[in-house]
Amino acid sequence: MRILLVSQLYPGADDPDLGTFVAQLERALAARGHELERAVLDRRAGGKLRYLELARRTRSAARRFRPDVVYAHFLVPAGLIAELAAPAPLVVTAHGRDVRNIGELPGVRALTRRVVRRAAAVVAVSEYLRRELETRLPEARGKVHVIDSGVDLDRFRGADRDAALRLVAWEGDAPRFLCLGSLTARKNVLRLAAAFARLERGSLAFVGDGPLRGRLEGREGVVVAGAVPHAKVPHWLAACDVLCQPSLLEPFGQSVLEAMACERTVLATRLGGPPEFVPRGAGVLVDPLDDDALVDALAEAAALPSPNLAAREAASLHDVGRQAERIEELLLRAAQRG
Repeated sequence: MRILLVSQLYPGADDPDLGTFVAQLERALAARGHELERAVLDRRAGGKLRYLELARRTRSAARRFRPDVVYAHFLVPAGLIAELAAPAPLVVTAHGRDVRNIGELPGVRALTRRVVRRAAAVVAVSEYLRRELETRLPEARGKVHVIDSGVDLDRFRGADRDAALRLVAWEGDAPRFLCLGSLTARKNVLRLAAAFARLERGSLAFVGDGPLRGRLEGREGVVVAGAVPHAKVPHWLAACDVLCQPSLLEPFGQSVLEAMACERTVLATRLGGPPEFVPRGAGVLVDPLDDDALVDALAEAAALPSPNLAAREAASLHDVGRQAERIEELLLRAAQRG
């Protein structure tokens, strides 16, 4: 098939961590023999005006490439842009924020309804997100398929811990806890840091950036490494004992899945997608608002094996190649219906 990929998030020179899950699925589809052209935004800068640029790129690519099917990531704006600018069957994946915007931002419900009606198929990255989308937009019922973004099991795999510690220059004591992602209130980073302080052992590294960075720096046993290129994420995962993502809400939990693929125990939120793929033995699920439970969860997770082969086994069920095969089925069906 000739597939036009449309996304408002895609890795670029200035933002190499942007939409890496989109690029990962693109590579997997290409490996299955499909021809792909992309119309994407690969930078965070530019404000809402950059969506006009995405529309221009989508229209130009559609005219030049003449795709059999369009595969868009995010319902609005990317899905809407694809629906307006590319006259071909549409499949669109919802990732989280695009669903939460329905009913919260003016006009988004109507625009999302248009995309869902136009799409041959809609994909949600978790069962939780499917339920949320169908609750906020009943028109989506019966049209949504649950397929997560998967994980590259070759890139994310067990590795030598000592070598990884040297690569990332992490000198903290064990057990080593890692929080990977933006330093925001939704990621619950302040409550995690407070729970770690109460544990009174080990070290905690934050890899990412955001408005709460200044409130995390300078704490005993805490390292704030800032944002790192996505290519270095496997090194940080190999260096830790436990990946911590006690978010207030996590529509899926890509970092959790990547850590599990690296044979690392995870501590993840109960709210959202992680309960769907984190079994007992692979990690600990926690109420993100329960301060005492979070301290206990840190201790419980640290007591699990490291490396954790049960975590790797659970992650293997989400191999990106298999997820691309499932996406391929939807794209092919859409293209055949024309």
